[in-house]
Amino acid sequence: MSKTITKDKTEEKLDQIYSSGYVLYLHNDDHNSFQHVINCLIEFCDHDFDQANQCAHIVHFRGICDVKRGTKSEVEKPYEALKLNGLSVTIEVV
Repeated sequence: MSKTITKDKTEEKLDQIYSSGYVLYLHNDDHNSFQHVINCLIEFCDHDFDQANQCAHIVHFRGICDVKRGTKSEVEKPYEALKLNGLSVTIEVV
C-alpha cells in the first residue's frame, strides 16, 4: 500500500511541476567548465550531483537543457544566480 501512496504523491508532484508554466533553460557556451556548471546547478537549482552532471552533458552535446520548472518566482531566482555566475540561461513560458 505504501508504494501506491508514494507513486500517487510522485505523480501528483510531477503534474504540479509540468503544469506550473515556466522553464529555465541552460545554454551551451565555450567558456564555462563542466565543474563550474555542475557546482552552479547544485547550488542554485537544487540539483544533486548526478542530475547536475547529466544536465551539463546534455547542454554540451545538445546545446540546451531545461534545468528547472516552476512558477515564475521559482525560476527567476536561479535564473539571476546562474546569469551572475556567467552561465547562459533563458526563461520560457510553456
